[in-house]
This record gives sequence, C-alpha cells and structure tokens, in this order.
Amino acid sequence: MRTIVIDPITRLEGHGKISIFLNDQGNVDRALFQVPELRGFEAFCVGRPAVDMPQITSRICGVCPTTHHIAATKALDSLYNVTPTPAARVIRELVNCAFVAEDHALHFYILAGADFIVGPSAPAAMRNVLGVLSKVGEKNGAYVIEMRKKIRRIIEMCAGKPIHPVFGLPGGVSKPVTEKMRQEILQIARDAVGFARFTLQLFHDAVFCNASYKELITGDIYYHETHHMGMVDDKGKVNLYDGEIRVVSPTGTPEVQFQPLKYHEIIAEHVEDWTYVKFPYLRSKGWQGFVDGAKSGVYRVAPLARLNVAEGMATPQAQAEYERMFDALGGPVSNHSLANHWARLIELLYCAERMVELANAPELTSPEIRNMNFSVPNEGVGIVEAPRGTLIHHYKTDAQGLLTACNLIVATVSNAAIICMGIEKAAKKLIVDGNVDSGLLNMVEMAFRSYDPCLSCATHAQGETQFHIEIIESDGSIRQVIARR
Repeated sequence: MRTIVIDPITRLEGHGKISIFLNDQGNVDRALFQVPELRGFEAFCVGRPAVDMPQITSRICGVCPTTHHIAATKALDSLYNVTPTPAARVIRELVNCAFVAEDHALHFYILAGADFIVGPSAPAAMRNVLGVLSKVGEKNGAYVIEMRKKIRRIIEMCAGKPIHPVFGLPGGVSKPVTEKMRQEILQIARDAVGFARFTLQLFHDAVFCNASYKELITGDIYYHETHHMGMVDDKGKVNLYDGEIRVVSPTGTPEVQFQPLKYHEIIAEHVEDWTYVKFPYLRSKGWQGFVDGAKSGVYRVAPLARLNVAEGMATPQAQAEYERMFDALGGPVSNHSLANHWARLIELLYCAERMVELANAPELTSPEIRNMNFSVPNEGVGIVEAPRGTLIHHYKTDAQGLLTACNLIVATVSNAAIICMGIEKAAKKLIVDGNVDSGLLNMVEMAFRSYDPCLSCATHAQGETQFHIEIIESDGSIRQVIARR
C-alpha cells in the first residue's frame, strides 16, 4: 500500500492534512481529511461570565472574529430575553454585512482565486496571491486591497476595531453612529457595489467563460447530493443576520424550518476517533456515514447552501445574479461544490447593496442603542450567517450568569462531512494507476477550498484529548501503536 500525505494543506485558516491511501493498482482506496489541532473553547468557557463571551469567542480565530462576536451577542439577547433596539439591530447587521463582504473578497482573491485565475495545475510557486496579481495586474490588485481596507473601515467605525470587535452587548451595542459616520459609510457602501460588480465580471470572464473551468464547476468530480441549510427572512430571501433556519433536500424540497432555540431538536453531532472535528447531521435522518443522498443525514452550509434554501436575494442586483447562476447551473438548487465560488460573489454584491440600504435607514443614527430590560438568565442561542455558513452559539448559565455549558457549531463543522466526502471523491476521480503530480493534488485540495474552511474555529475535544500514532507496514498492516491518554 502506498500513502500520499498532503501536510500541511494550503490556503485555508488553521492546520490540517490529507492522507490518501492507494491500493496495489495505484488507485485510491480511501482519503482522510484530518485536523490535528485542538482549541477547546467550549470547555474552558464554562465557569466564566456569559457577558464575556463576545470577547472570548472572537479570539477563536483572527480571520472570522466578527461573526463569532455577533453570534455571541445574539446568544446573550436570547439568554437574557431582551430585544435589541432598532438602531442596535441595524448597526449589528451593517457590521456583519461589511465583514462578510471583505471576507468573501479575501477568499476569492487570495485563497481560492489562484485555482482559477492562475490555474489549478499551474506551478506551485504561482498558485498564490502573487500569481493572482501577475494575472490581474498591479492596478487591479491595488483596487482589491484598497476596497477591502475601505470596507473594514465600516467595521472599525461601528465596532471599535476591524479585528476582535468590542461593540456587542446584550440588548444592543456600545456606540451610536453619528451623521458624519453615516455619510462615510454610505459612500463606502456605494463603492463596494461597484467593487462587487467588478469581481463578478472577473469571475465570468476568467472562470465561467473558460470551457475547462466551467467543466470543472459543472462536472462530476465535485458533485455531491446533500441537504442544504441556511438562514432566510420572513419572505424566504437570504438574510445573513437574522431569521429562521431552513433545510432543503438535495432536490430543493423543503425539509424543516426552525427558530434558533430549536436547533438541538434538528441537529445532532457525531464524532470520529481520527480527527478533532465533529460531524453534525440531521436528527430526522440519523448518522448514515459519509454518504450522499436524500436518506443521508449529511447537510452543508456556506454561500451555495444559503442560495439553495432561499427563494431569492433581497436586493435587486444580487437577485439578477442569483437568477443568472441558477439558469446556468440548471436550478432550482445546485449540488456542484465549486459553485460556492460564484455564490460567494453574489453574496458579496448582496452585502454591498444591503449596506447601502442600512446606511440609509433612519434608525441607524438613533441614540437609543441599548435595551436594558433583562430577565434572569438561563439558556440562550444565537445564530448568524458567517462567511462560511451558519454559526450557532448555545449557552447555559446559572442565575448569576456564569456559564454551566457551552456548545458552538461553526460553519466548518457543519461542512466537515461533505469536505471529507469531497476530498475522497476527488482523489478517486483524479488519481488513477498511481499517476500523481502537484497539480492533481491541488485539485484534491480544491474540494475543501470551495468551503473556505476555518479549522481554528472548528476543532473540539470529546472526552479526554488523546495522543495516538500508528506505524504502518508497506502492506498496510499496523506494526505498532503508540498512545498517550
């Protein structure tokens, strides 16, 4: 037996590796996506004041601190049974839209863009941001950097800091938005609409109009029939800040729609002994393993899933792009994993349009930024759509507000099963008769990169942390096991 190990895997947040096991004929028997790092936030948060969670959980990851901060803040609203003021709600949604927009731009241009703009089989030294810049040109590269800086300025103004924000409080926010700030926000939001349109045009010209790339996106290598999950508003349209959670089947048939506090009735979590990532699944289907199909409990989140569950986009230009995408992919849903990149850019446009709407909202500059009418805490759930998908924070406390239990289901955890399935299928499709090169291995990595995974957010421990090494002979037999418990 021959083993191929990709360690570390590249262009993602956190640390992981892929182990590919070949049989004697040189074909793939199995491929494993393993996450060796452990953070343990769920454990060490117990005993701490719940009101500290927006600051603690934003430290889970420096790439996606903002949505952790907002999800934690919404969980505190639920915990203390307090409704945030209209101004606070608008400010929070504005910050979340700004964060999703700049993060989507980060993923497309810096992490995933090299796979298409440069090419999946390009020399490894070119499959990075420098390779992207060489293709799009320095002027366009400077435009991307400048627009991400501008969008992050909205977060800085409203949330205190662009990284590890400090504005979220139960019942509201800590700082009002002034009229001067509104005018700056509005101009940035309008600029962001143009930037999103520029990025979508680049995608169409460089990716979907390229026959080989289009075949990759719409072909069988990265195709999986799973359930999809995402947040919708009261009209069934995509909303990234607030709403109910909807689940649809692989064909788009509605399965269930639920309020955040009911999530544990819908979702259960499975563990495997070869990774620190959990595998959530639908309780109604049960854990059937890493398999596709309507009977499987596997579901996925992320931009494509959000568009799959929704009845459209809530802003006009994003709606036109939504229709364009599903016309091209043969909607009403798509199970093509690489279409996540297109969906991500449609959300970038939606966020920009939505920021214009929120900047024009009359309640944005109201001084009434916090509701202090709290109840005795007990249990609370906050859900928000992060760039990578549905993010769930669930807290239980004593009457003094000290945490007695904490559960976090982050987007990458919900996508963990489909990532494993995607990597194994890609490896089996691409590696035949032992023929392997750098480009093929990068295409295996593309199976996880479409989900923009954040492994720092995703790692958990079940019981005691174990140290486990297997020494494997050339015939695949285990020669020795070294374990420390």
